Order: sequence, then C-alpha cells, then structure tokens
Amino acid sequence: MKNFIFQNPTKLVFGKGQISKLSSLIPEDAKLMITYGGGSVKTNGVYNQVTEALKNRQYIEFWGIEPNPTIETLRKAIALGKANNIDFILAVGGGSVLDGTKLIAAGILYAGDAWEIVLKGKADKCIPFASIMTLPATGSEMNSGAVISRTETKEKYAFSSKYPQFSILDPETTYSLPANQVANGLADIYVHVMEQYLTTTGQSRVMDRWAEGILLSLIEIAPLIKKNQHDYDTMSDFMLSATLALNDFIRMGVSQDWATHMIGHELTAFTGISHGASLAIVLPGTMYVMKEQKKEKLLQYAERVFNINTGTDEEKMLAAINKTDEFFQSIGLATKLSAANIDGSVIDTIVNRFTKEGTTLGENGNITGAVVGEILRTRV
Repeated sequence: MKNFIFQNPTKLVFGKGQISKLSSLIPEDAKLMITYGGGSVKTNGVYNQVTEALKNRQYIEFWGIEPNPTIETLRKAIALGKANNIDFILAVGGGSVLDGTKLIAAGILYAGDAWEIVLKGKADKCIPFASIMTLPATGSEMNSGAVISRTETKEKYAFSSKYPQFSILDPETTYSLPANQVANGLADIYVHVMEQYLTTTGQSRVMDRWAEGILLSLIEIAPLIKKNQHDYDTMSDFMLSATLALNDFIRMGVSQDWATHMIGHELTAFTGISHGASLAIVLPGTMYVMKEQKKEKLLQYAERVFNINTGTDEEKMLAAINKTDEFFQSIGLATKLSAANIDGSVIDTIVNRFTKEGTTLGENGNITGAVVGEILRTRV
C-alpha cells in the first residue's frame, strides 16, 4: 500500500427533508449567490424548498449552468459574483452545476481569465461554496475535482479546487429524474470505481472489497430503479454510491487509472455525447486493450463481481468484459460508437490531439495516443 494523506472536510447532510436545514448551514452574514442549471429544480420541488429555507435571507441567483459546464457560461457568473461582492455560493442541481460553481468560486478571487485556472489544473484559492445535489453521478458533492469545457476550442479538462463546506443529499429529489440521466449517473459511478480499482492486485484488501461492494450494489439496484424510481431505500443507495465512489475513500494508498475518463472527455468535447454515455463506450475498450497489463485484477473482478470461475484466464477476462458491456446496455446505454450515432472519423481527431500534446494515460503511463486509437477502434 502506498503512503497517503487523507482528509475530507465536507459535511454530508443526508436524508429526506434535509433541505430545510439550509439556513442554519450557511453563515448569517454571507453575501450569497445560488447557482442553478436549466430549471428542473422548479418542477421537482427543490427550488421551492430552497426559497422556503432561505426566506429570511437576501441572495442573488445565477441560472443556466449546462451539462458539461462551459467556461463561456461561467465567465458570466464570475462577473456577476464579482459585481455583487459574493463571498458564499450554493450550487443546486447535478454535478455539472457544482463543477461549474467550483470554478466560479475560484474565479471570483482570480484577477485573470478563469480558463487559466483550468489549464493550470488547480485553484489556489476560492470563496466558500456548498451544494444541494439532485443527480447522483459525479461525486462532486464530496470531492475537490471539477471538469470544465471550452466550446470554442472543443476542449474539456479537469481541475482541482477546494471541497464543498457541506452537501445536502435528499434521495427524494431523484424521483423525477429522466431515465437517461439515471443511466448516465449509474455509468459514471461505475466507471469512477473501476478507475480506482482495475489496476493491480495486492495493494489493499480493504480498498478492493470496498470498491467491489459499490460495484455489486450498482448492479443490484440498477434493475430496481427501473422497476420503481420512487423507492426511498433504493434511491438512497444510488445517491450514496455516487458519493462514495469519488470522495477519496476507495483510493487510499492504491494506484489509479483514469484513462477511460480522459478519453471520454475528448469524445464529449468533439461530439457532445453526455459524460456517462461516453464512459459506457470507452471502458470495455480500455479493459480489452489493456487486459494483459490488468490481468490479475481483471480475473479478480471477474470472480468477485460476476462470479466467473470457469474457463481459461483469457475466457474469464473476456467474459468479465462482456458482462460489463451488458451492464451498460441493460441500463439503456450504447457501448459502441456506431450505436451512439458517432462517426468513427472522430477517432483520428482524438488520437491526433493526444499525440500532439504528448499525453500518456493509465496507471503505468503507457496509454499513448496510439493506444487510445486501439481502444476506440474496438468500439466502432
């Protein structure tokens, strides 16, 4: 097990009715801005809960943070925040709203263009922020990461900021989510776990079992969500799985991959495909092309997650990859570029960008632009 330092300062406020505690969680003297997405919070009741909880507070609102939040939109929010001397931000919505808010919180204190923060990869300082999460997926509610896009150049990059001061998670807010958002959320959670798990064996029994437990939970609850999206316990497991998958808990002292995410980001940047859907396409390809490097862990995954115990090592690995593919398909996601109506010509565009930038990915840093091409060509 590698050396590590662990600290997660986010206060998690979980359960039904917890939005009512909002006023007591935000400092009374805060100059508050609330950030939102496209308006679904007005139809699912969340907006009314927020306004009721803050009825004695003064604040401004910023609407319109889109899925895969763009710097073009966030610049407007930063300007609004600076003009009003905002010193606390509350993000209300899904992970994209919170990711965007992380950059807004940093941009308000930054003299230059906020895209420079993204390119640097880290925000040195930011004003305090918190969240009410309505879409389980990114884990952004309890981590320091965010991913921002730039429309004009078709770029999408991750950067790190501070942690939310608190995050409110009420599973009842997930009841009205569209089926495609649920599917994308499940895929994002699953791949978050796999990026921290599917590397090498023998690093940590505790981390392995924790990761496998989340994967097994996702496989178990996926059909239950399809059957009844209003079951509180099922949606609680959905929501908490998203948080635990990417709040630093399952990566302590172990190596990580993240190649699938980086390739998926490029697919989204060039084609507009949603993030979770991009991951469902890329992960099986990454598993296949890198199966010899990941052999021992892939065999462990096959046995512990899918109970695959018979056949040669090659047969077991291929069976596990197929099972992963089938899981994504079972929740309604395409696992091939053609099934997602994406032209295979985008592969060369992505490979060229990785090659030009000298990018290397994976736990061993050996996934070059050429290997990215191999991975994507398995998914045509």
